[in-house]
Amino acid sequence: MSLPAAVLWDMDGTLVDTEPYWIAAEHAIVEEAGGTWSDEFAHQLVGNDLMVSARFIRDHSPLTWEPERIVEVLLDRVVAQVREHVPWRPGARDLLAALGEAGVPCALVTMSWRSLALAVVQALPPAAFAAVVTGDEVEHGKPHPEPYLAAARLLRVDPGRCVAIEDSPTGVRSAVAAGVPTVAVPHVVAVPELAGSVHVDGLEGVTPERLAALAASVVGEVGGA
Repeated sequence: MSLPAAVLWDMDGTLVDTEPYWIAAEHAIVEEAGGTWSDEFAHQLVGNDLMVSARFIRDHSPLTWEPERIVEVLLDRVVAQVREHVPWRPGARDLLAALGEAGVPCALVTMSWRSLALAVVQALPPAAFAAVVTGDEVEHGKPHPEPYLAAARLLRVDPGRCVAIEDSPTGVRSAVAAGVPTVAVPHVVAVPELAGSVHVDGLEGVTPERLAALAASVVGEVGGA
């Protein structure tokens, strides 16, 4: 079976287990403002554009900051934790390395901003990612298809010949809407079964060939979700 033309990776919850960092930062800034935060609220924000999440936080807490400031404060806290310890998801680095050895280019497609994406990328071997698309550099964040279309364009590949790896409902909807066969690896939140995507329990032991077979099982379903 031929390998994908490219693999498009989500970051938070897929490549790295940073969702606990985000949730802890959300709790902290809300509680420092005299409010209370819940994991239920936090889970609603998984995979979202950060500006969307910031507005949600402001609307559900005593914080009166502009959304841009909320994002900056959250990012500063999460980046600081990532610089201390990068919490890789099981199997992710092995699959990324195997794709590189097989000559399959990879792109990082994240709704986190570039400061955090670079902190993660810099902890990997050089050229692990041929392109990086971040939430502060697109007009429309996930679940809009723009982030994945932008990644395919940067790699000069047809979205339908790529594979996306995602962990959230928002991310899966974005990739499928862009016409990218998607492998969903649910982690912090459940991901519903969506046409154009296939579920796996984790990335440990997944090879480039296995990834290609998973993608092939949903080819023809993408583009309309």
